[in-house]
Amino acid sequence: MRALARAWLFVYDYLVIYLNVLWLGVGCLAWTPIALMLYPLLSERQGRALGRRFLMSSFRMYLAGLALSRRFSFDLEDLDVLRDAPPLIIAPNHPCLLDALLVISRLPNVSLVLKTKLMDNLFLGAGARLARCTPSEPVRRMMQLAIRDFGCGSHLLLFPEGTRTTRDPINPFKGSIGVIARGAQVPVQTVLIETDSHYMGKGWSLFRKPRLPIHYRVRLGRRFDPPQNTQQFMTELEDYFAHELVQGSAFHAPNTLPPRTGRGPDVSPHSRS
Repeated sequence: MRALARAWLFVYDYLVIYLNVLWLGVGCLAWTPIALMLYPLLSERQGRALGRRFLMSSFRMYLAGLALSRRFSFDLEDLDVLRDAPPLIIAPNHPCLLDALLVISRLPNVSLVLKTKLMDNLFLGAGARLARCTPSEPVRRMMQLAIRDFGCGSHLLLFPEGTRTTRDPINPFKGSIGVIARGAQVPVQTVLIETDSHYMGKGWSLFRKPRLPIHYRVRLGRRFDPPQNTQQFMTELEDYFAHELVQGSAFHAPNTLPPRTGRGPDVSPHSRS
C-alpha cells in the first residue's frame, strides 16, 4: 500500500505541475489574438490598464491552482500594502522563474522589464505589448521608457541581478536600477523572495520534477530613497540584500534543499535594515 501511495503521489505531483503550466500556456495563447486586436483600438492608458489587470488575474489563478493542490504554498500578503503606493521601483532578488508571477499576481499596475526576445514570443508578446511592458534592450531606451511610465502612477518591477540567482545569496547587481531611480527620482522598494527549493532556478530543466512540497515567502525589505550617488547606492543595495537574505535563511520548511554551489559575497554585519 505504501508503494502504491508513493507511486500515486509521484504521478499526482507531475499532474499538478504540468497541468497548471498547460493551463497558463493555453490562457496566454488564447489572450494573444484578443490582445493583438485590442492594441490598435484602445488608447495607451486603456490598453495598459486592461493588459496589466489580465496579467495579474492570470498569474493569480495559476498560483491559486498550485496552492489548491497542497503541494505548493505561497505567503505573499506583504505585497498587498504596495497596491496603492505611489510610483516606485520594486526590486526583488531572483531565485526562480516564478518570481515575476509572484509579484505581479498581487499588484494591478506593474510595468515589467522583459527580455527583448520575449516581446515577440507567441505566448507572451502580444499581452506584454498591450500591458506596455518595457523591453530590456537597447538599455538607454529601456531606461527612458521606464522613467516615462512612472508618470502614469506605475510601479516598475526590476530585478537588480538582471538574471536568476546562480550563487548564494545573490549575483552581482546591475547598475540600471540605480540610474533609473536617480533619473526618475523614485524610491526603491526591496522585496525578499525566499523558497526552500531550486525549482525553476537557473539551469533547471522544464521536465525535471522538483521535490514537493515547495514553499515560497515574499517579504518587504527596506525602502531606499532616490539615490544621489548611483555607484554608492548600488553597493549599499547589494550589501543590504546579501545581509537580509542570509539573516532570513531561518525560513526552513520541510523541503529544505542543499545550498547552491558557489559562494556569495562577504556580508557586512553592519548593513542597515
